[in-house]
Amino acid sequence: MNSYGVKKAMAVCLAGVMTLMATACGGQKEAERNLISSEQGEKVVVNLFGPMEKTNPDAENIARSAFDQTVIMAEDALDVTVIYRTYTAENYQEKTYDDVTLDRVRNNMDDLYLLNPDTIQVLGEEGGLLDLSGLENAGNLRDIVRMANTVDGKLVAIPQEVVAYGLFVNQDMFDQYDLKLPETPEDFLECCRVFQENGIETPVGANRWWLENFVFAQAYADLYNGGNTEAEIAALNSGESKYSDYMRSGFEFLKKMMDLGYIDAEAAYEYEAIEGEGPDFLAQKTPIVMAYWGAANTDTAYGNPDFNMKVIGFPSDRGQIPVVSMTGYGISANAEHLDEAVKTLDIILSDEALELYSKTNKVISPSKNVDVDCIPALRPLNDKIQENTYVLGSNAGLKVEQWGNTCLIVRELLKGATVEECMAKFDKLQKKSLRE
Repeated sequence: MNSYGVKKAMAVCLAGVMTLMATACGGQKEAERNLISSEQGEKVVVNLFGPMEKTNPDAENIARSAFDQTVIMAEDALDVTVIYRTYTAENYQEKTYDDVTLDRVRNNMDDLYLLNPDTIQVLGEEGGLLDLSGLENAGNLRDIVRMANTVDGKLVAIPQEVVAYGLFVNQDMFDQYDLKLPETPEDFLECCRVFQENGIETPVGANRWWLENFVFAQAYADLYNGGNTEAEIAALNSGESKYSDYMRSGFEFLKKMMDLGYIDAEAAYEYEAIEGEGPDFLAQKTPIVMAYWGAANTDTAYGNPDFNMKVIGFPSDRGQIPVVSMTGYGISANAEHLDEAVKTLDIILSDEALELYSKTNKVISPSKNVDVDCIPALRPLNDKIQENTYVLGSNAGLKVEQWGNTCLIVRELLKGATVEECMAKFDKLQKKSLRE
């Protein structure tokens, strides 16, 4: 498993945020216009590096438009100009977005960055990111956000939204067979058995990126909800506890689903997220798929089904558990325009700005003061998150990167690796982290 593979997995697995941003591409000419610095005036400049440029006025992109509006709020309040410096694949050829952000932060090329969780972890450990805990609006953050973005005691990144993953289920099909929505792994397997016995050959539509959510829900249900989170994380980071001991039950569960035919492992290994399993779910041939919160809000995914859809947490011994991950905005510790970047980010993360962003995009806010008015299908998932019942799929405070590594090891299981072989890979990753 090489670092490029992990980064590629991260980039695709966290598509809940990045896909929405990427749809606004206005082309190279637009990017070049956005790279113009302060020649247009004497305002102080804050350089922002992200996956896409400022929204083309003629492009329809709600996510980017909402972000741009929060940037405008900061520009007006501070009399600064935020310059968008952007990543485009053709400019960087074989380098991933993560590769490029690592290089740019290490070389102090920008002030403000949108970062994926694995990059937050690396740069936080290197000391390349400013501690944001002093921001006025950092005090409004949900505990889940603070935990996921804290490295060595420093809050090094803050997102504009929390990305929650859940099971998208066809409630009508569950009702047809008098099935309750599953709470535990045993409940889930029983539902799959009933569906299969009634002619639904493959009850769970899966892709090669998101099956790890089943693992996280079972592996970390107690760690994040048992009242001893800090001590358990410290034990994992020191090597006192083994990641493989946490992960084993989730991998055994996936293996059982594969062996029983509830998941088509061969298809899942090839399927892209939503594109592979989505058509069967929408056609009511498959009762269960997995996706991120935003997929329920858009007509391009599952936002307009011809049936009663519910989004619930993944099964665990503690009941239904959402799996949460997030990108985050960080500031270079050696930013050229450090003070202005701090003030700009503080306004972008104010409750006023986050309310605008969250209501426009219908997403979960990182602020505990901003509630999302979600659609009915998302209420079961939202209720759990509001109760602070969740597990983190990415946590910069864990020395072994979680999301990308687990995704790739699950793919090894899909290709035929045994559970023991998969656990050995986690042990190897942990040993490597202890040497570094």
